[in-house]
Amino acid sequence: MTLVRFFRADGSLDKEVEAQPGQRLLDVAWAAREPLEGACEGVMACSTCHVIVDEADFVKLPPATEEEEDLLDLAAHATRTSRLACQIILTADMPLLSVRIPPESRNWMGR
Repeated sequence: MTLVRFFRADGSLDKEVEAQPGQRLLDVAWAAREPLEGACEGVMACSTCHVIVDEADFVKLPPATEEEEDLLDLAAHATRTSRLACQIILTADMPLLSVRIPPESRNWMGR
């Protein structure tokens, strides 16, 4: 089980949800009704599921692919620890993952 913490752009905690190993972070975000669009539904055709991963958790993730890095170059407010939520697969050795939704993220639910 992984505890995923979603933070708002201002740094305040939005919510914490439990997720299972093997789930994509994008699917966890959708289930938690977080405002990530993920317009390409994980096929690496957009950057609308961009999240900023907490520094301590970023080192636990496998490196981004070259294609993901190219897409992150197009994402607004990208940082050194930015990743695409569709490319983060939760694992059993990841008990905690903290991510921040960037300001002005695509908001598929109209919030």
